[in-house]
Amino acid sequence: MMIELYYWPTPNGHKITIFLEEAGLDYQIMPVNIGAGDQFKPDFLKISPNNRMPAIIDRNPVDGGESIAVFESGAILQYLAEKTGKFIPSDVRGRKTVNEWLFWQVGGLGPMAGQNHHFTQYAPEKIPYAIYRYVKETNRLYGVMNRRLEEYEYLAGDYSIADMACYPWIVPYERQQQNMADFPHLKRWFESIASREAVIRAYQKGEALMTTPTVTEESKKILFGQTSTKDR
Repeated sequence: MMIELYYWPTPNGHKITIFLEEAGLDYQIMPVNIGAGDQFKPDFLKISPNNRMPAIIDRNPVDGGESIAVFESGAILQYLAEKTGKFIPSDVRGRKTVNEWLFWQVGGLGPMAGQNHHFTQYAPEKIPYAIYRYVKETNRLYGVMNRRLEEYEYLAGDYSIADMACYPWIVPYERQQQNMADFPHLKRWFESIASREAVIRAYQKGEALMTTPTVTEESKKILFGQTSTKDR
């Protein structure tokens, strides 16, 4: 296999399977069950020093040299787009725009929606201010996308890695306490991407791994109790 994908079906994991399916690259999924603590295994740490999936190993890099490992979902998308020349423009202005929206996702939409999920779904104590803060910020970010998509079919004009990065974080909009009817241009974009055959295939790959819930009372100790030491 050209690409080894260290993966679990989360929004960040889905970003990479979407790209790989869209680009038609040869890849093999290496499951990293984050609920069981696979992300802390020493061999995985060598690939992803932040103990987070997704990560990839490219066994056939374009320079013909040794295999290349890449961690962080945004960096992986950039790497794969540059490797294949797909889903990122070749001109400086178009590439700039794609990177703006890619970094907007990794610095804003993902972290804010993630905190939304944590405090509304998983926190042992429901903290009204935290829920209010992250639900409202998620709503603001949806509005940013909606205004952009009023003018453009996709975030950077043409379908790109920016859309692949954002889409999985919009999929759980109901859990994020958002009403898609309030964002008609975002809704149009969302439905368009959801119907793409490559996206459907990508999510099917994830469904095959979800035989048990990722987040249980036991797994919360692994997922949410991490420190800088080995004792978690």
